[in-house]
Amino acid sequence: MKSPRALFALGVAGLFGFVPGSWSVNPDLPDGPTRFEWDDPVDGLGSDAGASGGIGDGNEGRGPGLDPGSVPLDFRHSPTAPADLSEAAGRLSIRFRARSGRVESAHLVADGDSIPMHRQLDLGEESRWRASVEAGVASYEIVVETPDSVAVFGPWSVPAERFAAVDWVSGSVGYQIFPERFWNGDPSNDSLALSTDEYVFLGEGVSGTPPELAASWDAPVGNSHCCHQYFGGDLQGILDRLPDLEARGVDVLYLNPIFASGSAHGYDTSDYLRVAESFGDSIVLRSLLGAAHARGMRVIWDFVPNHVGIGHGAFRDAVERGETSPYWDWFDFRVPGGQVQAGNGDHYSGWWGFGSLPELETEVAAVRDHLLEVATTWTEFGFDGIRVDVPGDIDNRSGFFPEWRAAVKAVRPDVYLVGEIWEQDESWLQGDEFDALMNYALGQGGVLPFARGEMPGPTAARRMAEQYALYPEASAAMAFNLITSHDTDRLATMLGGGDLGGSASAEVRARHRLAVAVLYALPGMPMTFQGDECGFLGRSEGDHTARYPIQWEACDAELVSYYARLGALRQASTAVTSPVFRTVDGSGRLLAFLRGEPGEDEAPAVFNNGGSAESMTLPAGRWVDLDDGST
Repeated sequence: MKSPRALFALGVAGLFGFVPGSWSVNPDLPDGPTRFEWDDPVDGLGSDAGASGGIGDGNEGRGPGLDPGSVPLDFRHSPTAPADLSEAAGRLSIRFRARSGRVESAHLVADGDSIPMHRQLDLGEESRWRASVEAGVASYEIVVETPDSVAVFGPWSVPAERFAAVDWVSGSVGYQIFPERFWNGDPSNDSLALSTDEYVFLGEGVSGTPPELAASWDAPVGNSHCCHQYFGGDLQGILDRLPDLEARGVDVLYLNPIFASGSAHGYDTSDYLRVAESFGDSIVLRSLLGAAHARGMRVIWDFVPNHVGIGHGAFRDAVERGETSPYWDWFDFRVPGGQVQAGNGDHYSGWWGFGSLPELETEVAAVRDHLLEVATTWTEFGFDGIRVDVPGDIDNRSGFFPEWRAAVKAVRPDVYLVGEIWEQDESWLQGDEFDALMNYALGQGGVLPFARGEMPGPTAARRMAEQYALYPEASAAMAFNLITSHDTDRLATMLGGGDLGGSASAEVRARHRLAVAVLYALPGMPMTFQGDECGFLGRSEGDHTARYPIQWEACDAELVSYYARLGALRQASTAVTSPVFRTVDGSGRLLAFLRGEPGEDEAPAVFNNGGSAESMTLPAGRWVDLDDGST
């Protein structure tokens, strides 16, 4: 099979920018509208007068159905639902759902202005319609024309508090760093990975893997590679490599855990408030943040509130002192004090049963206070965002995360909060928990199968539309878009390239470029796991070869340049960094969608996952290729 192609950049994909003024639609409103009103959930104003046969409940978001014929309009909108109203880039996104084929046109009427609404998302039996207005608008109505009549829905008041985007995220390019395997900038601290007293070996009779120090940065994968083979990566190494990351177009760094722990991965925290000695100290960390900020980069840290390591001071005190320890109720012990064996998962609750990861009882006030102190301390220190590990495993989610969000947003309103949720789940994105989720649902559920050639373009577009219909547009603007991470196979491996030490074929490399091009074209922030831009191979199971140290001299220079080119293209038009995503008709191997505000600064992106050229008619207008400037 020939290598697949996508029209975007470097001969693999195509992205076109709209020339303002050449395409606009603003039909006159028909005469004689019918008005439908109901109680406004924001201020209680309005009535159900005229809502004959409808459900006039704004809180449910379902307006009265227009049913002059056999098919109802099934209009649904609520100003208090973040998926219907949110704020990004200084504008309010206002959307409604309706039965597909029933809406001929729609207008948003706000402060005396009538703004055309566009069919944003085709969901099969229903569609999402959208328009945006300046964030200062106080109230609005929605006018809908059907084949049978015209109806006015509203008026609604704009909520004073609504889900709003952290606007610096949408134009960013992210890069995930697994510090121990990124770069060794200070060899003098290498041995501290073994000598630190935070490492607590599993107790007698319980299996475990002792730590080992690798002989060199390119030492072979050992039996303890996953968790206890140390290569010397540190914070100074990240500092040293900032110019390389900047050249790749990266401006957001996401760091896997950097605090004292008992493993190379760092998710078994020993002390949330102390940098791991083998990584450096708070002085080096402050230098890293300062240098990153000076380059216009932001930095996100990894927070693990669900569990700690068996080296954590509270756990060790509880094991040693039993029920007399003030930390005894921080954990769920299953045997009496004095009998607890550190590392024995039968003696207490551990994450997924791992004895090395005792779970915290976050319903205990002292535990919550400690975790909130950790989150606010590092926010005050200068971090720009927080990624939260396994938030779905915390028992009292509804009590913990709203309190946590309020605490860190009080310190810094523009701090970016991301949850490690692998599936599509809008319940986390209602404005009281996370700004965004790690978007495996879209990356692995849509982009990856399309890039593999396993999913037709229209199916991938529908998969994307389903998520964008459920998620607030403000959250889409902040999406943490990824396919791979430290917890997955590498991208080239996912596409058929094999394991560490193998060699990816030309087709795998082409599909790699295709996958990344789609990821970079979506709303939000594309996130690359360290080394994927080099074309490296590796698996997540077994020895976790995907986490092997980055062999910088072996990077595929052409692929690195491609990533940098994609980053530059994202900055070539405000359409590509806007929160707006619109589906357009595609067919067969072609995936197509529109980015940006309709009629202002819009860009269609078209991708081909087949082995031969395909053609597609662009929407009417005059378009400029963002890559080469041709019209």
